[in-house]
Amino acid sequence: MSEGWSSSRRPVSGLAECLVVVAVAGLLTGLLTYPFIAQMATVGRVDNGDGQFGIWNVSWVARTAVVDPLRILDANIFYPHRLTLAYSENNIGAGLLAIPAYWATRNPYFAYNAVFLLSFVASACGAYYLVRYLTRDRWAAAIAAIGVAFCPYVFARTAEIQLMMTAGLPFSMLAFHRLVDRPSAGRAITLGAVMTGQALCCGYYGVFVMLMIGFATVAIAASRRLWTSVRYWSSIGIAASAAMLLVAPVFAPYALLRYRTGFVRPLAESLRYSANWQAYIASGALGHQWMLPLVSHFKEALFPGFVVTAIGVGGVLAAWRWAGRPREPMVLYGALAALALWASFGPAAKLYAWMYAVVPLLDWLQAPARFGIVVALALSVLSGIAIGRLRRRFALSPVIAAGVALVALIELAHPLKFASVPTPDPAYGVLARQPAAPVVELPFFSRRGEMRLHSQYMLNSTTHWMPLVNGYSDFIPQDFRSAAPTLAGFPSLEALEVLEPLQPRYVMIHLDQFEAAARANIIDRLDAFASYLRPIFATDDTRLYEITAFH
Repeated sequence: MSEGWSSSRRPVSGLAECLVVVAVAGLLTGLLTYPFIAQMATVGRVDNGDGQFGIWNVSWVARTAVVDPLRILDANIFYPHRLTLAYSENNIGAGLLAIPAYWATRNPYFAYNAVFLLSFVASACGAYYLVRYLTRDRWAAAIAAIGVAFCPYVFARTAEIQLMMTAGLPFSMLAFHRLVDRPSAGRAITLGAVMTGQALCCGYYGVFVMLMIGFATVAIAASRRLWTSVRYWSSIGIAASAAMLLVAPVFAPYALLRYRTGFVRPLAESLRYSANWQAYIASGALGHQWMLPLVSHFKEALFPGFVVTAIGVGGVLAAWRWAGRPREPMVLYGALAALALWASFGPAAKLYAWMYAVVPLLDWLQAPARFGIVVALALSVLSGIAIGRLRRRFALSPVIAAGVALVALIELAHPLKFASVPTPDPAYGVLARQPAAPVVELPFFSRRGEMRLHSQYMLNSTTHWMPLVNGYSDFIPQDFRSAAPTLAGFPSLEALEVLEPLQPRYVMIHLDQFEAAARANIIDRLDAFASYLRPIFATDDTRLYEITAFH
């Protein structure tokens, strides 16, 4: 069986090429996000709850993986609950990648931003080597890499680091193609390991990879008539087994959570997070912003770009006239693009509803629109294959290919403007010097729409890493929800009664976050409860106390 869809027997890559690819990907990332690269320690997505959550999450993993790796899932939120990192995306992949940056600076913003930039580089490398393998053409691979790494969807999700970790998608498909062309136990285990790596970086994309590889397995079996090939199916089985074994330690807490709470996402909930047709002409890239006034309402930014869309779709249409093996990848990725597009429209378009009923784990997801990243990946791969085909058939000059790549870069440029990180309240520095013990912070947000505001306390906990009674995540424990209205009235006898079983030692009160009347009221109550609270630190806006009694 031939190695790839080309008769060329040249090695796919060498160390020199790898270094060049990484260097160019890094350079393009710096240029397309400038001046972000010069501000990494002082800016971040601190303007919303998802961004604050992500910075805390990545920093927690980067820190705890070194100091206490066996407790990495016992995040410092929702005290005294355990395995709280599994209440949402655990971001273990991003956190592990952030270890060098975190420990070199102890700066959570720099650590997050370092992984943020690395995600672009890794995605570009993955797409490059996937299309390089399929075409043996470096310029075709470069164009595909630009389309995947810098697609508008990724830039629209900068507050959610897991949704930027797309590299496992092309790397998984590369591992799959290598396995198909020469099945072996080693290549099967590699595929399983790469799929696991993607799942550790993003649960959504872990499910997407499972679906992509599953579909590709059947499609290739049909294309090459491998239905009775023991070697093929045994290798696929080894890959699936390796992936399940490797991901099991991280998946187990999610399964336990589901068993204990029955946590699932109702299908109806996904309607809100489904794509509409307007999403596929929406983009924040500089080259696309003129289109935004043409759409009245879009629910995502899913336009893949003019270059990859035009060349990719054109390549699929032209591929029907190709003979033999070269047509196979075009059909495969064309089908993946079409199916992902269909699924992204959610239950109203029927395919997602059917998948929800039959595919394991899909009932943990809620945003069908995120299938848009698979559309962007497939179109980028298709465009690369088409360019490679044109270059071979018409001896297309590298200058023309470079021009196409340059147009794609200009089209997708998306300068980043992040908020400056706030100066930590001095009270956190004082708290960090106290003996480690659980902390509760006020205002204790209790209304449904306010719950995500607890993420600011999580981000600030990166200064001390003490356990927090506060917390925010996709899953919020019922006892937390029940206690929140009472704790919002702290200090009170009822609030102290709720806190007594938890035995928090410190309470930090941010007076500046209360309205004037509520602020005056809480100051009066603090004076009335002076015998329960020992002052540690106070400013006009913040007070830090030690709780000395609960009744």
